[in-house]
Amino acid sequence: MPFRCAVLDDFQNVATTLADWSAPASDEEVEAVSFTEHFDDEDELAAALADFDCVVTLRERVSFPASLLDRLPRLRLLIASGMRNSVIDYAAAKANGVTVCGTESSSTPPVELTWALLLGLARGLVQESTALREGGPWQSTVGADLHGRRLGLLGLGKIGTSVARVGLAFGMEVSAWSQNLTADRAAQSGVRLASSKEELLSGSDFVSIHLALSDRTRGLLGPAELALLKPTAYLVNTSRAGIVDQAALLATLREGRIAGAGVDVFDIEPLPADHPMRTAPRLLATPHLGYVSRANYERYYGQAAEGVRAYLAGKPARVLS
Repeated sequence: MPFRCAVLDDFQNVATTLADWSAPASDEEVEAVSFTEHFDDEDELAAALADFDCVVTLRERVSFPASLLDRLPRLRLLIASGMRNSVIDYAAAKANGVTVCGTESSSTPPVELTWALLLGLARGLVQESTALREGGPWQSTVGADLHGRRLGLLGLGKIGTSVARVGLAFGMEVSAWSQNLTADRAAQSGVRLASSKEELLSGSDFVSIHLALSDRTRGLLGPAELALLKPTAYLVNTSRAGIVDQAALLATLREGRIAGAGVDVFDIEPLPADHPMRTAPRLLATPHLGYVSRANYERYYGQAAEGVRAYLAGKPARVLS
């Protein structure tokens, strides 16, 4: 019987072509099976995974609580893309004899998507492109300038620092804030430390979020914080939806209290067909593409396949639990 691997949420159906899933160093044959549709229901997921020895899951899209792991007695290996995952119950995995491993992940794709959203918003690219294709008006927007404007970054880690470099290259003034950020650390990146979250929000023309979701950052931008943004400001979130109060963001967009928002992350993923984010005004939205690039997928799936071979050889790689 082959060692069966289920690859979840392979929406583009590329997992089996971007990596070599054979196991030449093992006596066991490996069979990789892609699931191109997302499972919303735990009962459906448990039934679909019942006959698999291994599951490969993308990021934190699918939760693996004890209630699910307890229903998968055949499961021996769980591989998640990235080296950090908050939706896997590691204790339950260990109790069920499941080894949990990760893969490396590049910070470059989310940086690039952040700028795609920011530039798309600033120059009204979707609206103008749609009008051109559909016989609409020839020019209907007046683009927002980047040069000389202020970019405010919530978070100055690896991704935030790279976003800051691009902003500086555009001639923007860049400031940053997070709970632990120091003036020296900001200065090392050519960035000014904002005196407070409130000062950063009220003084920025563009605000981009680059924080990890935690108890401290969940709901960091609520109604009061969003009200501080200029009417001409743009908000970009390629980090985690939970950092921004989603109801407050929708109200802000509907009431025209900011110029627009670029969002790649949502409270429910995939986004239901009737979700209000799909029809919100002043919103440029993408379906969580921040990590989706060929190089990153080759890394994810290549290292997942490598992780299967390492596990079968008795030497699991990049073990998380």
